Amino acid sequence: MEPSARDATAMIDLLGASGPDDAHAEELMLFGRFVGSWDLEVTYFDHAGTQTSERHGEWHFGWILEGRAIQDVLLGPPLEERRRAGAPASEYGTTVRLFDPANETWQVTWFAPVSRTVVHLVARPDDDGIVLEGTEADGTLDRWTFRDITPDSFTWIGCESKDQGATWPMIERMLVRRRSSPDL
Repeated sequence: MEPSARDATAMIDLLGASGPDDAHAEELMLFGRFVGSWDLEVTYFDHAGTQTSERHGEWHFGWILEGRAIQDVLLGPPLEERRRAGAPASEYGTTVRLFDPANETWQVTWFAPVSRTVVHLVARPDDDGIVLEGTEADGTLDRWTFRDITPDSFTWIGCESKDQGATWPMIERMLVRRRSSPDL
């Protein structure tokens, strides 16, 4: 028996949550403050620091698993542009962020089917921002940071090291602005 669209919708409905779990509500707000819809201006760089391209996109965050985790969907170009122009996705992926109260860190996994990438990271607060660190399957070290966080904007920086942490060139920068309406 094949699953129906109704079964899939029911599963998605079960995934969603209306807010953080009461037991760790304060800690969950590290990423919970991003719940909502955001627009992106993304700039990519090579390891020499030369800008290679720019793109626009959108990023949507929401509560899942009875408020114990946060999931996002990041896509580029923006969905409306993809629908209007029939543009293929250059970026399309999802991240699941799960707070681990035992060590007060976050277990984070990014799934990107377009680039066939899965990245596991550990996240923690860092001064007024957030730092996420992990290792890709090929040994590349990743350091992703959320900086300059306000209720309506933040900067996301992606750095990677291919020399066991001796250098950390910035390969991606996202300037992120909250949408005034979700427009999904």
